[in-house]
Amino acid sequence: MAVRRRSGSALIDLVGDVNGQAAGALESAWKQATHQRPHAVVLNFERAGFINSTGIALIVELLASARKQRIPVRAYGLTDHYREIFEITRLADFLAINPDEDSAVRGAERSTT
Repeated sequence: MAVRRRSGSALIDLVGDVNGQAAGALESAWKQATHQRPHAVVLNFERAGFINSTGIALIVELLASARKQRIPVRAYGLTDHYREIFEITRLADFLAINPDEDSAVRGAERSTT
């Protein structure tokens, strides 16, 4: 996982499966992303693989941390299948799902003005 910065937002590029084995890398990426208080954290799922129930739980933990820190979370790159899962599990109630990186970053910029 890589962390990038763009227009005041921190972007986390999720690469590979999001499961229990990804926990350490995801936690490290989250700490790096939130260290400088970004306007928002944007999760990039374009190169994410399989997301199992443990992976969903890890995302829920990130959202709980974001809520405590009052940092909005946005996402893009979800397949239709995972977008539906995020809607069914109501994760979509706690993060904005965008079609691409540009719209996610623009949305984060608008939410801070």
